[in-house]
Amino acid sequence: MSGYSAVVTTGIYCRPGCSARPNPVNVRHFDIAAAAEVAGYRACLRCRPYRAAAPITSVASEVVCRAIGVVVDGDLRGDSEAAVAARLGLSARHLRRLFQEHVGVTPLQLARSSRAHFARRLLDDTDLSITEIAFASGFGSLRQFNRTLSEIFRATPRELRGRRRAADRLVADGGLALRLTFAGPLDWEAMLEYLSTRAITGVEHVVGGVYRRTIIVDGDPGVIEVAMGGSDHLRLTAHLPHWSGLIHVVHQVRRIFNLDFEIERANNLLRRDPLLGARIASRPGLRVPGAWDPFEVGVRAIVGQQVTVAGAGTIIGRVVARHGVPVAGLGQLGLTHTFPPAEVLAEADLTGTGLTGARIEAIHHFARAVAAAEIRLDRSRSLDEQLTSLVAVPGVGPWTANYLALRMGEADAFPSTDLGLRRGVESLGASVRATGDVGQVAERWRPWRAHAAMHLWSTLRSDAAPAVS
Repeated sequence: MSGYSAVVTTGIYCRPGCSARPNPVNVRHFDIAAAAEVAGYRACLRCRPYRAAAPITSVASEVVCRAIGVVVDGDLRGDSEAAVAARLGLSARHLRRLFQEHVGVTPLQLARSSRAHFARRLLDDTDLSITEIAFASGFGSLRQFNRTLSEIFRATPRELRGRRRAADRLVADGGLALRLTFAGPLDWEAMLEYLSTRAITGVEHVVGGVYRRTIIVDGDPGVIEVAMGGSDHLRLTAHLPHWSGLIHVVHQVRRIFNLDFEIERANNLLRRDPLLGARIASRPGLRVPGAWDPFEVGVRAIVGQQVTVAGAGTIIGRVVARHGVPVAGLGQLGLTHTFPPAEVLAEADLTGTGLTGARIEAIHHFARAVAAAEIRLDRSRSLDEQLTSLVAVPGVGPWTANYLALRMGEADAFPSTDLGLRRGVESLGASVRATGDVGQVAERWRPWRAHAAMHLWSTLRSDAAPAVS
């Protein structure tokens, strides 16, 4: 069972698996925690719902699911529902109506709850001051922060910190340590192997079970380190120039490892498939790797067209060394630069890096489109709309567009022309006479074709796989 159970007689809501056993007559169901809070319920002190990952699994409307992602990821920073609605191609009034109909809250109420839950975890896990937590969680003022937490949790931030359990507090040898919870299995070794093979020299580095990379936070460089923390969470150690807006950094890190993917739903469907069933059963925790910055993945995908994984890595490393921003003092971590932004690569001199003239032009066109917001890499539009906008860029074909969408978290993206997918299908015993046949076979895997693609790629040796898949 997904969602949350609220008990009318106690005024408390719980997550699935809580040991409380209320009379079913007195229980109401809510898809999201924010809806339970708006209805007047407070979080259970026993199961602490704010600490667990809770993917949305029962909202039928695709546009509402996308809108929830935009809001929770932090794009409602200025409390402007109109701005979020515009990104989704809707009016603010229609967006509010859809939210009320499908999840029982407004976009503002959802954003408010998301910030409060993030703050609650920081109060438990860290020693940041109350003021630092307020701004790290995206609140505009300390007064707003105190009022919101008091309303949602029925206690002041200082009282909530006093209730934290001894095991909650995390300590890191430098940096700020945080737990990133997830639901369902996660094959961490497979995830790191994929990211390590395609790590951008100077920007990313994987060693000893830890993924590290440079990032930019409000114009200043920082570093994140991510390792397995337990069966239900990763451990993030953030080295940032300031804590303001930390909530947005955490959401982006979650996307790298696809932590909010509804893996149990995907596995339940695909394990019944005669071709993929055995693969799903043997590797239930395999997930499609995501991205810190989709623009970065898009550039690498263009670089990797028709070259090997190693060759693409060498070329993209040269691009970063020439046009990325150097970051001093990180050599011991295998990091030296931040990735160049779209505005830089739009006009960058890429001759001598190993790129063909056609690839250079493709990168320029792609970067200009992203810089001009002609392409939105925020999943605010449907998969079909996203693919259409990408293939309109000279040098970006269906394969590159689908691969980028897949790495952006689009669960049904599927680069059907990929040679590796064809080989994967054939390795599982299916007869594929033409490339187009792979797309026909994949029709039965909707809406989880990206998940199926990852399992097909996993059947191949890494040196036989396509350049960036």
